[in-house]
Amino acid sequence: MKKLTTIYILLAVATFTACKKTLDEQSYSAVTQENYQYTDKDYYPLIGKVYANLRSMWGEQDYYMAQEATTDEIVMPANASGWDDGGIYKRMHLHIWNADQSQITNTWSKPFAGILNANLIIELLSTGKVPVPADVNKNAALAEMRVARAFYYWLICDNFGDAPLDTTTSKELPSKVTRKEVYNFIVAEINNALPLLSEEKGTLYYGRFNKWAAKALLANVYLNAKVYTGEEHWNDCLTQCNDIINGGGYSLAPNFRDNFVTDNSGSPEIIFAIPFDEILGTNFYVYMYSWHAALRAKYDLQTTPYGAGSSKGIPQFINTYDTADGRLADTWLMGPQFAADGVTPLLGSYDLSGKPLVFANSMPDGLYTGEADGYRMNKFEVKMGAKRDLSNDFPFFRYAQVLLMKAECLLRTGNSGEAAALVTQVRTRNFKTELSRAAVTPADLLRDSRYSWGYVEHYQVTDKGNVTPVEFGGLYDELGWEFAWEGYRRRDMIRFGTFTGKSWLSHKPNGDYRSVFPIPQPVIDANPKMVQNPNYQ
Repeated sequence: MKKLTTIYILLAVATFTACKKTLDEQSYSAVTQENYQYTDKDYYPLIGKVYANLRSMWGEQDYYMAQEATTDEIVMPANASGWDDGGIYKRMHLHIWNADQSQITNTWSKPFAGILNANLIIELLSTGKVPVPADVNKNAALAEMRVARAFYYWLICDNFGDAPLDTTTSKELPSKVTRKEVYNFIVAEINNALPLLSEEKGTLYYGRFNKWAAKALLANVYLNAKVYTGEEHWNDCLTQCNDIINGGGYSLAPNFRDNFVTDNSGSPEIIFAIPFDEILGTNFYVYMYSWHAALRAKYDLQTTPYGAGSSKGIPQFINTYDTADGRLADTWLMGPQFAADGVTPLLGSYDLSGKPLVFANSMPDGLYTGEADGYRMNKFEVKMGAKRDLSNDFPFFRYAQVLLMKAECLLRTGNSGEAAALVTQVRTRNFKTELSRAAVTPADLLRDSRYSWGYVEHYQVTDKGNVTPVEFGGLYDELGWEFAWEGYRRRDMIRFGTFTGKSWLSHKPNGDYRSVFPIPQPVIDANPKMVQNPNYQ
């Protein structure tokens, strides 16, 4: 079992919960939230509850796949084993989702659960109802919780645009404010908190917002400011990246895979992680909905992946890789599959029943595929004998992203030479057998994307759609190769103008308003003050 940080061990046994309720609650205990006498021993379990919400968002119908299966990188088609589920996955690929979609409802409700917990804990700390331990600065504790709340609000702002902005524990139903107001709140909260945050990176602060994690968050917010507000903040993003590079003490891991192995907490690259553990901190099981059930025999798994699997790489995306790029094999499971002995072929169970299972980079379309169509997830290590839930920590922010954010800001402000040097720095570890191919030039970053855009029928592109060159297409491709399966692609596509403008696999453009999701219908129904996002009404 991997070592968990102090805060995550504490939250694993914490029983504290927080929620807003519209109905009166009958108490069957003499001890209630109102009369409970907190001690400083409650501090870590309480703040841990805020971070624990982050572990709830990584299922096939959650925030994670809303960021990936809506993009040109990953698709979740049906197959003979199932995976239609009323069309919820294909609707994400086709950009015809609605306000009742489970992925969208969860992308809203789970960050807001974190916000509600943060609001209550900030109130308890502010009023002194929860005393902090002697070695903890109260103002620093409040600053950390405000940044955690700002993080959740960033997820809401990024995915939904206009949204309620509530920092209290009031039961009054909130109204929406503009996306720019949410953005301004996030930026102000983080900037006000930064002077108070710890610079420590040790075990106690792993998976928490120290100064460097907060700066990585702020850099991401600034990077996407033009999308959120119409105003560019490249230089502000650049400042945060430079601060991390110059003072954070982070570095690229020697090997790309070091960031995604089972025990990846020692990677010098991870700035902010969501810690998982197969027993104490569950809910990371991406391989279960990507892999074919036959792979149980390849890894002596203690569980069986779901049917023929569904989440897989879109061939048009896979075809953009340089074949010498180590990230191809480090990210995607491909080719013939064998049992744990490395010799016995694994066999199909459906359209390939009794035949060798060979994952191929081909799909007839994005709606229904054969059981071996499409490369599968190989980025996060699945150890031999793994349980359903993995112990790999999810690296939400890592140093490579800081370097590439800096490169993008430089590129967009006219300094393509330094940008190319940074991209080359990130690429170098992935071209160990052909090092000369790691180097990129300014012209490489400025070129169009390698992506072969177009609508696919029967394995062939039949309608290329919008073929306008992607500005800074070389960098766009680089972001895809570096961060596939890390939940960045939707945001990157929107920033580069491809999300609602291009065609891929079975997707055709379906309106620029799809750059944000609709407010979930249950939220609209429960709150008469809530107005649906434009064009979703």
